[in-house]
Amino acid sequence: MIFFRHPAITATKSRGENKDKSMRTPVVGIIILVLALAVVILIWQRDKKDVAVQSIEATMQEIKVTSSAFQHNGMIPEKFTCDGEDMSPPLEISGVPQGMKSLALIMHDPNAPREGGWTHWVKFNMKMNNELGIMNIEEGEEPEGVAGKGTGGNLVYMGPCPPSGAHRYVWSAYALDTKLSLKEGSTKTELESIMQGHILAKGELIGLYSRTK
Repeated sequence: MIFFRHPAITATKSRGENKDKSMRTPVVGIIILVLALAVVILIWQRDKKDVAVQSIEATMQEIKVTSSAFQHNGMIPEKFTCDGEDMSPPLEISGVPQGMKSLALIMHDPNAPREGGWTHWVKFNMKMNNELGIMNIEEGEEPEGVAGKGTGGNLVYMGPCPPSGAHRYVWSAYALDTKLSLKEGSTKTELESIMQGHILAKGELIGLYSRTK
């Protein structure tokens, strides 16, 4: 038996399909427009934050961080690494601005083979130890202040100990306009977060080390 589709039924179905398609088209367009707008807003917010950070860094004063044991971007003597006596090198922090209430110090290896690098030393709420506006940290000394926690869980200095290749070790000193309400054992991330808005000046000393053993 052969059935024939009535022309009216076919026409009605065709109109219905066309109507569904015409309804879906604006909806898809609206979704795409909303997503595109969201992406633009996210990019704008990121760029706005980057500009703000750059503006703050541009107006921030610079303090000087030096060591009598090695030059900036020079090789760190083995004595101050895990291959030697694993003691902290002598440091001098100078040129701090007026109004400084405390100093913070971070030693970090950005080349470590782990996300975020490896933090070797964290100290904060340190005070100047002379009247000349200079902070002297003697060889092997743990300066007065509160000890933060390194990546290895250490509360004291941990020397360079790269697995392979030459690594950069960055000593970052911060002059702050306040004493931080941060507990002992706080991490680098926690310290950097609470310091925001309180940094008067910053300085860096970079040393290099590569293991030969």
